[in-house]
Amino acid sequence: MITRSQLATLYPRATAARLDAVSASAAQVLPRFGIDKTHNRMAFFFAQLGHESGGMTIVEENLNYSAERLTVIFPRHFPNLAAALPFAGKKEKIANLVYGNKIGNGPPESGDGFRYRGRGLIQLTGRANYKEIGRHAGVDLEANPDAAAAGPNLLLAAATFWDLKNLNATADADDFRLCTRKINGGTIGMPDRLEWLDKARRVLATVPPKKAQPSAAVVIAVQKKLLALGFAGVGAADGQIGPKTAAAIEALRLQKGLPKGDPKHPIDNALLQALELPA
Repeated sequence: MITRSQLATLYPRATAARLDAVSASAAQVLPRFGIDKTHNRMAFFFAQLGHESGGMTIVEENLNYSAERLTVIFPRHFPNLAAALPFAGKKEKIANLVYGNKIGNGPPESGDGFRYRGRGLIQLTGRANYKEIGRHAGVDLEANPDAAAAGPNLLLAAATFWDLKNLNATADADDFRLCTRKINGGTIGMPDRLEWLDKARRVLATVPPKKAQPSAAVVIAVQKKLLALGFAGVGAADGQIGPKTAAAIEALRLQKGLPKGDPKHPIDNALLQALELPA
């Protein structure tokens, strides 16, 4: 289980009222969905909440975009400034256009886009999602969408989403990348999510320290060094030691005459020194 003190340490910028609401509901919500059954489930869950909600500071989608920003965020709807200018700073108008006729919403004139805008710790968006999550949670979120961001339902809505996406199984498989894909549809913000995972493990004391287990920041630094040295197969510097990064590390070890590394913990002091990184 998680305590209010742990929540405050994990999310220091969250309001006292929000911390109170989440900690008060945790004892019922987490066991209901089996999230508290394993250390990995807890770490994955609270790490993803940290990223998605900005450390539990954001529970409603910010739609206050300038015209310039609209052309970047929603280029299909706003291909140029002329198209975006009439919508700049008009939250309701923006939401009704970009979310109209999708995710169970009616057309822009129905007002569904704004009514069912993103809310919650893992933001729900669209009438269909509010309906489904609400039905499984036992709260009529379709009739009262603001309830998704209300104190008693903050953790409940997020945990229900987690359960419907079968993310406990993903956590049990220790696949944080897949967990992110199921939440985000891609791997946007992966380095930040991994930093949250590092912090959640420490704050919740969910796993014992692992031998030579580097933080996401260290992995990114190693990946950037490898890329600079011509190991293009690493791919993106995303903070995860996947097969490509592991292969590049072993190739560097061979090149530098270093001993073969531990497959489970390929980044060690010898490697960091060879890359001229702090050990």
